[in-house]
Amino acid sequence: MSQHLDLAAQIEENFGPHLETPVDVKYDALIARFSNGVTLEARIAATDAYTIAWAWGEAEFRIDTAPLHPELPTRPNHLHTADGRLSADPLTRTDASPWSNLQRVIATLLDDPLLEKLTTGGRA
Repeated sequence: MSQHLDLAAQIEENFGPHLETPVDVKYDALIARFSNGVTLEARIAATDAYTIAWAWGEAEFRIDTAPLHPELPTRPNHLHTADGRLSADPLTRTDASPWSNLQRVIATLLDDPLLEKLTTGGRA
């Protein structure tokens, strides 16, 4: 839980103006609600064991590290898209710190909650 408390404090410090409410820290997760309508839930057990899910309207996405999908180049981390597709994870790395991954996801979602820029030739 202390890691989630630390991450929640970093989110509030770095993304505070974009938060609708303070970050909600649960026993095994943190939930952040942003002013652009994104609700993010992160469950981070280790640098290589995490789930970061978000919703924007009815669209739901999730990045996780379940050790499945050997066909994906980012295995074990992968992205579940709103339309049910599975793809390589364009945002996180299992060798990066939890804060680095979470910061990159949040910065991307504030600008592009549906990851349209990533899928139409923007940054990757």
